[in-house]
Amino acid sequence: MNTVVADITYRAMLGRKRIWLLVLLPVALVAIAALLRLLNGESEQTAVTLMKTFAIGTMLPLLGLIGGTGVIAPEIEDGTIIHLLSKPISRPVIAVTKFVVAASLIAVFAAVSTFAAAYLLTGTESGVATGFTLGALFGGVAYAAVFLLLGVLTRHAVAIGVIYALVWEGVVGGYVPGARKFSIQQWAQSLADQISSSAFFSTEVTLGFAVPAMVIVTVGAVLWTGQRLRSLSLTGDD
Repeated sequence: MNTVVADITYRAMLGRKRIWLLVLLPVALVAIAALLRLLNGESEQTAVTLMKTFAIGTMLPLLGLIGGTGVIAPEIEDGTIIHLLSKPISRPVIAVTKFVVAASLIAVFAAVSTFAAAYLLTGTESGVATGFTLGALFGGVAYAAVFLLLGVLTRHAVAIGVIYALVWEGVVGGYVPGARKFSIQQWAQSLADQISSSAFFSTEVTLGFAVPAMVIVTVGAVLWTGQRLRSLSLTGDD
């Protein structure tokens, strides 16, 4: 990891309009939870539903898209990546550094807001808040790697990422039984289910499958990103 590249990337991410998108979704989650608490009081079932459908099912992949593509795709699009590639820094180090920045931003925004929203609705009951926070944390890391890779594979990363997040993760991965094993959202929920003892929550994907799959996808995507950066020439063409 290169600290100079990390510092520049953090400042770029936190100074762009993307920071408002990173903030907006978590704030919306907490606001919805506060409203539901005001209207219905504490409710474990409501907490689980909100965590599954919005926190893990909608917010997390979109944060992954914003963070994962945001740390590198704009630099490729405007050509400033050439300046970075001209420096004596290995491509794998650049890939790892960009991944760490994306993963840390997603983890902070996703995990903190998930815990706050779940805690508002159910406190520490049945481990719902802790479980979904853990799921958001590790799921966010996996999404960061996948969307980082997407950012170096195509100049249409955002459009393709939105389709992936909403169609595959939100619809196919959420409702088609056979596809659930290949959904990061479902892996994150599997982690949450392992911690939570809620009667309102269960998952089909086993932890024994979810954890190795998450590790393989994360590591594989970061390594592939490094290799892809090797293929970029200093003129900006493959």
